[in-house]
Amino acid sequence: MKWRVLLVGLTVLFLSLFLLVPLAAILVEALRKGAGAYVRALLDPDAMVAIRLTLLCASIAVVASVIFGICAAWAVTRFRFPGKSLLLTFIDLPFAVSPVVAGLLMVLVFGGQGWLGPLHLGVLFATPGIILATIFVSFPFVARELIPLMQEQGTEEEEAALLLGASGWQTFVRITLPKIKWGLLYGVILANARAMGEFGAVSVVSGHIRGRTNTIPLHVEILYNEYNFVAAFAVASLLALLALATLGAKALLEWKLRRDAEAAQREAGA
Repeated sequence: MKWRVLLVGLTVLFLSLFLLVPLAAILVEALRKGAGAYVRALLDPDAMVAIRLTLLCASIAVVASVIFGICAAWAVTRFRFPGKSLLLTFIDLPFAVSPVVAGLLMVLVFGGQGWLGPLHLGVLFATPGIILATIFVSFPFVARELIPLMQEQGTEEEEAALLLGASGWQTFVRITLPKIKWGLLYGVILANARAMGEFGAVSVVSGHIRGRTNTIPLHVEILYNEYNFVAAFAVASLLALLALATLGAKALLEWKLRRDAEAAQREAGA
């Protein structure tokens, strides 16, 4: 009992010091000069561009993560082929490589003196480069959620559907997708959170062009460096609120999964 209280107390203290207090400080500083200054900071044209660009890049990155994640999970769990372990290693690569390094690699490839520089593709210091950087840091999340889930579920039902004459697409839509939908949604939530908050790789490839290539984290940095603290904290509070909304969606999904698991256990017991 004593150890349980101590551990719970330490956990609450840690979360308060490193999560709740900073979030409260951001909101307090954002509203320090009143709601009018807060709204003006969010409606500033440069801030609006940063918000739109962040949402655009996150949306495209999530779609790419879903497509890649489903394909990778299907390949890894349903087929045997040489290099499967290497493929899994490559999927985990963004977890191990610093985002700054990823941005520098994109500069090496698409920069003026890079491998594809003579083609003048217009990737660096533009929206395509930011999208590619965001995809790089977020694409493993869906795959890493689906691979263990699909391995655990096995292939018996899918093989039975194929034997009964179903096509591969019908098998996926009617058998596989309903069984992985919650894991897929969980991966989407994590990928979206990672995409919206990315700073390192985007900072390298964006060029920090105000009103054009700044995402929300980059815009916050510029405002803070200009000592425009109220605007910086106002925009940062928006990012924090988006993060809290993501955590709320994650908690709701976990509650739904627990409820479904308990319902399945009750049915099995009956």
